[in-house]
Amino acid sequence: MSRFKHWAQQAPLWQRALLALALGALTVLGFAPYYLFWLPWLSLAILLFLWQQASTSGQVFKLGLVFGIGLYCVGIYWIYISLHDFGGMPWWFAGFSTFCLCAFMALFPALSGYLAKKSGNLLWMAPLLWALSDWVRSWIFTGFPWLTLGYSQAPSSPLVGYLPIIGVYGVSALTAGIAASLAYAWLNNANRLRACILTVALLAVGSVLAVIAWSHPVGQPVTVALLQGNISQTIKWSPEQAQRTLRQYLDMVRMAEAKLIVLPETALPMLAEQIDPSYLAALKQHAVSQQGDILLGVVEAKNNNYYNSAISVGTSPAQSYAKSHLVPFGEYIPLKGVFGWIYEDLLHMPLSDLSRGTSRKPLHIAGQKIGVNICYEDVFGEEIAQQLPEAELLVNISNDAWYGRSFAAEQHMQFSQVRALETGRMVLRSTNTGATAIIGHDGQIRQHAPHDEGLILVGKAQSYQGSTPYVWWGNYLFIILSALGLLISHRYTGRSA
Repeated sequence: MSRFKHWAQQAPLWQRALLALALGALTVLGFAPYYLFWLPWLSLAILLFLWQQASTSGQVFKLGLVFGIGLYCVGIYWIYISLHDFGGMPWWFAGFSTFCLCAFMALFPALSGYLAKKSGNLLWMAPLLWALSDWVRSWIFTGFPWLTLGYSQAPSSPLVGYLPIIGVYGVSALTAGIAASLAYAWLNNANRLRACILTVALLAVGSVLAVIAWSHPVGQPVTVALLQGNISQTIKWSPEQAQRTLRQYLDMVRMAEAKLIVLPETALPMLAEQIDPSYLAALKQHAVSQQGDILLGVVEAKNNNYYNSAISVGTSPAQSYAKSHLVPFGEYIPLKGVFGWIYEDLLHMPLSDLSRGTSRKPLHIAGQKIGVNICYEDVFGEEIAQQLPEAELLVNISNDAWYGRSFAAEQHMQFSQVRALETGRMVLRSTNTGATAIIGHDGQIRQHAPHDEGLILVGKAQSYQGSTPYVWWGNYLFIILSALGLLISHRYTGRSA
């Protein structure tokens, strides 16, 4: 260890930067589909060790930047697939755009390290600032909190016991906190036992919290059928394919024996108003025969606006939910006067300028109170919590076919696992090509359909009532605790100076 410490102090910056780059890339293994939750503890501990040995805040910033580039270039490389393979963007521009997004996201860990070094108390401040930077990424420019550190802990780490209380950003702080404790132990032989006790205490308390039942089952389980059409994204929106898609989903619906049948996001590739009434009548007839309802993804046109929606047909009155958190540059064009040329000249993405829905009320279908969210809306836990405690079951409909056979769909499913833990609710996921799954209220995957196959995943879902602290507080508790931590650290550092 002394030899590594000497190297971390004396090695050229480019050598330390290469190590930081590799550490960032390895951290991706902490997330789905690998689920090595302990790996971010080690990779961040080594990064914090490098930060602590760096002579200037500028060096810390550079090391944090290359760590972030390694993390995001490996972790979200699939953005290139959506832009080039399915969006029609030239390879060079797709690669450049993907790298720019990764470099922008890498600024957040870099700034966290820079400010922590400036504070004079790096190992205490870095975990709080890292978690706060993850939170800022969730809302700045409408938010893109992919690879938030706390997600790496779901569903098996002892730290998931904290999710129903302080949410994923609080768990980000604890994950980085364990890394800081390990780095402290390496740096301070005399206080190594204290650091180990702190780490064990954090994990032990998390394990105890994990057994608390924040919610309780209500009613009887309901049979569900989650349809995975496996319609290739390259032909999904072609007029020639539309009728075949309609027939395929109608046939799948008729084979599904369940009270709640769920189709993926934009399963029917046309406006709801363009669907033949006899087709909807056939869907309703089957739903009624099952004494339940069908929830399907389709685009709705209302008052010259278009919405990415989920609509219901069946025994309950017809209801709909319109997606409210849209993907910038994917579902709407920010600063259209400036960036509109990209869509006119470079991209060929359908439905790239949608409107936002405004209602977040649960749907009352199949005898359940269902909180519906569409695609990556389930990455925003505080928004999902807005439908609770009324919602007793969560349903996510998605189409991750945009990202090919990458691990984007598996990462997305891990986010749903965290939503289950934060809210104490089961989550049903119906997707076009994967990951279609039934997730328990404990975040564990009960059933998971194979990817890239057309199939029907049949199972049972249990509704739950009750509220976790996160449902009531959202991210406010994490923000308050982080602010207090920063204040205490500032005063402690000031007295020590």
